[in-house]
Amino acid sequence: MLLVGAVLALGRRTVTTWIRAAGLSKRFQSCYIAVAAAGRKADSIAVRLLNEVAAPLATGAGRLTLAIDDTPTRRYGPYVQAAGIHHDPTPGPAGSPHVYGHVFVVLALLVEHPSWGVIALPLLSRLYVRRLDLPAVAPKRRPAFRTKLEMAVELLRWARPWLGLLKRPIWVVADGAYAKKELLRPAKALGMTVVSRLRKDAALRTAPGPRPAGRRGRPRVYGERAISLAKRAGQRRGWSRGVFDLYDGTAVKRCKTFLATWRPAGGVIRVVLVDERHGRRAYFCTDPDATVADVLTAIADRFSLEIASREVKEVVGAGKQQVRFIHASVGAFHVCLRTFTLTEAWAWRRSEAELVDRSDSPWDEPTRRPSHADKRRAWRRDILAEEILAILRSGPSEAEIQAAADRLLRLAA
Repeated sequence: MLLVGAVLALGRRTVTTWIRAAGLSKRFQSCYIAVAAAGRKADSIAVRLLNEVAAPLATGAGRLTLAIDDTPTRRYGPYVQAAGIHHDPTPGPAGSPHVYGHVFVVLALLVEHPSWGVIALPLLSRLYVRRLDLPAVAPKRRPAFRTKLEMAVELLRWARPWLGLLKRPIWVVADGAYAKKELLRPAKALGMTVVSRLRKDAALRTAPGPRPAGRRGRPRVYGERAISLAKRAGQRRGWSRGVFDLYDGTAVKRCKTFLATWRPAGGVIRVVLVDERHGRRAYFCTDPDATVADVLTAIADRFSLEIASREVKEVVGAGKQQVRFIHASVGAFHVCLRTFTLTEAWAWRRSEAELVDRSDSPWDEPTRRPSHADKRRAWRRDILAEEILAILRSGPSEAEIQAAADRLLRLAA
């Protein structure tokens, strides 16, 4: 019921707004307990979200793609537990490079809609707390310190047994900040392929050649000669042009690919150099048999998680719940994540005519795909319509009609 209130809430999406929208004002204390419980039991709830909601939407995919990224939420007040100063990847008009609040490491399943392209469905997250901020948290609520990389590995280990039941290859795409041995080695041990951005100063070496006849010992893992990405990119030979399906459209890219060995990855990787207008970019894949199209498509699909993180904060209202304790903050953020995922799942098989009404907006482009706000408004209308029809089916009395009208007016105003 509180989750439905989070869908119906308008304005400042605080927990009290959820409570009013769900009609639970007389049980507000239980609602706050439920929010904290949602943080403590986030893993078990995410299992049902993955198996019953997200995984069925990826039935036609040849492989399963997970995306990992961290996102900050602004919080205010000296009594908000685990809040601190963090780097802001999207500074506002003021241009401040830092934000005060929480940072969550988010795991999402990427699924491709037949008409709307790739959509990220957030499943589970972990709250990152700096070691400097841990002493301010009460001892009975204080978590153990873990880095973002350790949290990312923890999320992958949580997802592996459930996604393994689907019997398909699992790829993980992450930002360049996660392209380190602390993540690459455990992902390889889990049987997952990682795609990410490669540092320009990465210490690459050539692929090992065949072992000379008669030489004893194990075969070489790393090559003998070092590889300079700058020199490889500067060479004229090896470049080719190709057409790729990226960002819901086709794009022509000038690329170069080769095999190399890299110690953080523990062996051979596929390196892809792309000549962009703003400079050359380097990407890698821990599967040496991957194609250039596989790597570039995974990198482009990762952007859908950044879009989802933005919508979770701007449309759903993550970070505005005004709760203090750490479990309540984690639970409120997960309620927002689940609201986003369930909204996308509800709208998955519905037509654009059911989701978007452009009669009041003639300036809107008819080819624009429905935004998450459009889907959220359509689901809200559907919930309220079902509530009205439920009253009308039973032969309502005047008091019931008046109560329904009062509730709709409170929601609208």
